[in-house]
Amino acid sequence: QVQLVESGGGSVQAGGSLRLSCIVSGATYGRYSMAWFRQAPGKEREGVAALDRDYMTSYADSVKGRFAISRDSAKNTLFMQMNALKPEDTAMYYCAASLIWRSPPYTPDFHHWGQGTQVTVAS
Repeated sequence: QVQLVESGGGSVQAGGSLRLSCIVSGATYGRYSMAWFRQAPGKEREGVAALDRDYMTSYADSVKGRFAISRDSAKNTLFMQMNALKPEDTAMYYCAASLIWRSPPYTPDFHHWGQGTQVTVAS
């Protein structure tokens, strides 16, 4: 049973930074492509950033140059550094794992999800 546990969300002022973490257990971590998704109230879940097994990355246009996805395979942990945060980045952020790589990340490909961590950016 694959389990994903996110942490690192919080409330910041616009222009601030946060670093999200996602610990993966119950799986051979290196088999999976990983991604961060987010969902704001009343909006569809969207892929923010993805990282495949060969460290290829994919970013939504809205976060390019501000967010950076990375992984520490020795610690089975996925990260996302978020800089220059904007109020429109406010959402619940989810970590997800898939055996399929697609760019941009395609929500139905992902069958393993964390519980989410809230990010709130004040203007």
